[in-house]
Amino acid sequence: MPERKTCKIGQWVQVHRIVLEAGHRAQGVPEDTAQVPMQMWVKGFAQYEATVGSQLTIVTAAGRRVTGELVAIHPGYEHGFGQPVPELLEVARELRQRYRNRKGAPDLD
Repeated sequence: MPERKTCKIGQWVQVHRIVLEAGHRAQGVPEDTAQVPMQMWVKGFAQYEATVGSQLTIVTAAGRRVTGELVAIHPGYEHGFGQPVPELLEVARELRQRYRNRKGAPDLD
């Protein structure tokens, strides 16, 4: 059986917690949303040693204390802005061209 990773006090970690179970979601949410729990993942500094899968209290960069299941040690950032929107790319090009065509406009390059 592989050894579980353990975080040390003060390490940057991520915890996971169920905020609301599926049966306790607000009445106005769509049906497919109502069928799953509301979850949160929060990053912060470990307040004590813990192994992945166990409960851990962290302090976030904003100073909040949050307790949840330790899911990652030294987590990275995995967010993105999605795929480019072709229409917006074209608008940007068109606006730059219009700007360049103005009399006395400084060079954007």
